[in-house]
Amino acid sequence: MTRAAVRVVQRVRPDLDYVEAAVGGDALARGLPALPDQTRALCDESAAVLFGSVGLPEYESKPLPERPEYALFLLRRDYELFANLRPVRVFPGLEEASSLRPEIVRGLDLVVVRELTGGIYYGKPKEQRTVDGVDEAVDTMIYRAPEIERIAHVAFALARARRKHLTSVDKQNILETSRLWRRVIGTIAREYPDVHVENLLVDTAAMQLVQRPGDFDVIVTENMFGDILSDEAAILTGSIGTLPSASLGTLGQAGRQFGLYEPIGGTAPSIAGSGVANPTASILSAAMLLRHSLEDEQGAARIERAVERAYADGLRTAELARGASPALSTGAFADAVIERL
Repeated sequence: MTRAAVRVVQRVRPDLDYVEAAVGGDALARGLPALPDQTRALCDESAAVLFGSVGLPEYESKPLPERPEYALFLLRRDYELFANLRPVRVFPGLEEASSLRPEIVRGLDLVVVRELTGGIYYGKPKEQRTVDGVDEAVDTMIYRAPEIERIAHVAFALARARRKHLTSVDKQNILETSRLWRRVIGTIAREYPDVHVENLLVDTAAMQLVQRPGDFDVIVTENMFGDILSDEAAILTGSIGTLPSASLGTLGQAGRQFGLYEPIGGTAPSIAGSGVANPTASILSAAMLLRHSLEDEQGAARIERAVERAYADGLRTAELARGASPALSTGAFADAVIERL
C-alpha cells in the first residue's frame, strides 16, 4: 500500500526524493531493532515520514522493546509527535458499506484530534510486579497542563477552519486527569470565541458517535480515549482501509511541521503480499503529508479529488466490492487514482 501511495505522490510531486527504510517487523526480521539507527538518521534528515504498518502476531508475547510497534512508540516520543489527526469521511457512493443506515452516515466528515505523547501510554511507573506474593500490574495516567494546552490549540484552530464546532471528550466525573483536561479546555476556549465547545464524557461520546455521527465536526481527547474513539469513528465508513492519519510534532526544517503519516488499519497479515489491500488510506495519508509538512495544499487536494472520483466512478477494492462488481487490486486502484489526477 505504501508503494502504491508513493506512486501517486510521485505523479503529483516528481521533484521530491523518496527513500525507503526498514522499521518494525521488517527490521526485526533482519536482526535489527524495531527502529534501527540508520532509519532514525534518515528521519532526522527528512521533511516527513510516510509510514507503513508494523504489528505482527508472532511478536505479541514479547516485551514492548522487542515488538514491531515499539518503533512507533519511539518515533512519537522522540520527535514529539503530540497531535494525531484522523479524518473520518464517507465518500459519495460508499454509504452502503457502513454498518449504519446510509442516511445516518451520508456526508459524514469529522476529524478526531488525539493527544499522542502523554497519558496512560507514557506515564510512569508502568510495570508488572509481585507484591506480597500476588502478581499485579500498574499503568500511570498523568497529564500536565502544557500538554493539554498545545493539543487544544491544534484542535481549536482546526475547528475554526472547518465548521467551528469542537467536542472535547473526557471522563471528568471519575478521573482527576479529566478534570484538569476540562478546565484547561475551558481556558483555551476563551481564545476562540467563534468556536462552539461541547464537553462529553467518553462513554456518552462513544454512544453518540453511532447515533448521530453527522453532528460531530472536530473531536479532541486524550491518548487512550482517542485511540478507541478514532477506531470506532473509522468503522462508521464501512472500511478502515479508507482512513488516513497524521501525527504532527514541533516545527522542523525551514519552520515546517515534521510529521508521520500512516493508514490506521494495521498490517493485516492474512492478506499481506496478495495485492488485494485497499491503498486509499495510504494515498490519503500521503495527501496529508503534502498539506501539513510540505504546505502543498494544491497537491493534497488533487490527490483527494482523484480518490473521490475513483469511488464516484464505481471503482472498489475487495473489501468494498458488492455482488458481481469487480474488485480492483491494490495496484489497479492506485492506477485509477493516477488516471484521475
